[in-house]
Amino acid sequence: MKYDISRLGIEYLNPMQQEMLQVARRERQLVLLSPTGSGKTLAYLLPILQLIDSRTEELQALVLVPSRELAIQTVDVVKRICSEARVLACYGGRPAMDEHRQINGLRPHLIVATPGRILDHIGKQNVTPATVTHLVIDEFDKCLELGFLDDMEAIIRQLASVERRILLSATDCPSIPSFVGSTDYCRLSYLDEEEPCSDRISIRSVLSPEKDKLTTLKRLLCSLGEQKSLVFANHRQSVERIGSYLAQEGIMADIFHGGMEQRDRERALYRFINGSCNIFVCTDLASRGLDIPDVDNIVHYHLPIDEESYIHRNGRTARWENVGNAYLILGPEESLPEYVQLTEDEFVLRDKLPLPAMPLYATLYIGKGKKDKISRGDILGFLTKIGGLEGKQIGRIDVLPNWSYVAVQRKAVKSLLPRIKGHKIKGIKTIFALAD
Repeated sequence: MKYDISRLGIEYLNPMQQEMLQVARRERQLVLLSPTGSGKTLAYLLPILQLIDSRTEELQALVLVPSRELAIQTVDVVKRICSEARVLACYGGRPAMDEHRQINGLRPHLIVATPGRILDHIGKQNVTPATVTHLVIDEFDKCLELGFLDDMEAIIRQLASVERRILLSATDCPSIPSFVGSTDYCRLSYLDEEEPCSDRISIRSVLSPEKDKLTTLKRLLCSLGEQKSLVFANHRQSVERIGSYLAQEGIMADIFHGGMEQRDRERALYRFINGSCNIFVCTDLASRGLDIPDVDNIVHYHLPIDEESYIHRNGRTARWENVGNAYLILGPEESLPEYVQLTEDEFVLRDKLPLPAMPLYATLYIGKGKKDKISRGDILGFLTKIGGLEGKQIGRIDVLPNWSYVAVQRKAVKSLLPRIKGHKIKGIKTIFALAD
């Protein structure tokens, strides 16, 4: 099965990805340890796509991931680079019956799924595990934690025909449970044991004179201006509180945590990715697996719970060959953990700074998606012909199963909505609204 990585804006594979392609030709059991942001998803997808036979209608490969967001983003990568592959994401938070219909209609070669949802499909005989010959466990240290362990064992015990296993992690892996199968793994490690964070990240402390760090956070974000910043807090309630405070202070920020409805999480994530919102307040749920490009800053509002969490958080910036910054906000009674090594002097905040400017883009919601046979090209053509926009006024377009998000230059949105109201896209009547 052929693929084209240039569709991802990539001209060449990095050394880790090149080695994975070579090793996967001779080894059937692989463990890849590589830092967050180094391109592990592409590293395992390329050999798997080479091995899939597009002439059959059988499910041949199963990728297990710990979150629905990672499932969605992985499927998006496959669709961008390989038009021959029939691939489907399966995850909780939406009707299993809808996925069952998609499975029957699509006959996927590859399914990317969260453990609980694929186990449900196997139990209902919606998929045939006996045909799966390639198994990938992405973020497998996370997948094997308490809460996933029983589901993982139940799934793998039904994959009787698996010949190739690829396990991936951004941190050194624990022992592999016997039920995963095989003990003769080829281990590729690109982790630097003496350097827990990329040397492309500048790490600074920010001192808060008060135990409540909200005012300090506001001043820091004003200092960072229009840069893209991820703000990490340890609790869902804290994320909500920070988001509410920033809104009251006139700072646009989106929030993201596991207690939110899936649709709200998706909207927040796409707004941050497409440049409609430059501040993303989140729990550690956003520290793993999500492909968020061009993050300038990591702000640790709460100190991470351990070194692994610290590494994963910081791994959201300085991806590929980019550089980034990490800021740790310290209250009066807090001190840096031993595993944190500052690379710069304390970041001193100025008293009076303007609020961050509004982002360049706003997000347009379109109430139709892939199920309605809507494509990126359909949306682009509609917005230029009916909406009167120029191509340069349209940013990233994300077409999801039931709806779509489009980044449109903010200054053009006000006049755009009246022009497209009531019009049909590809002959289908739908809703157009701002996703703010």
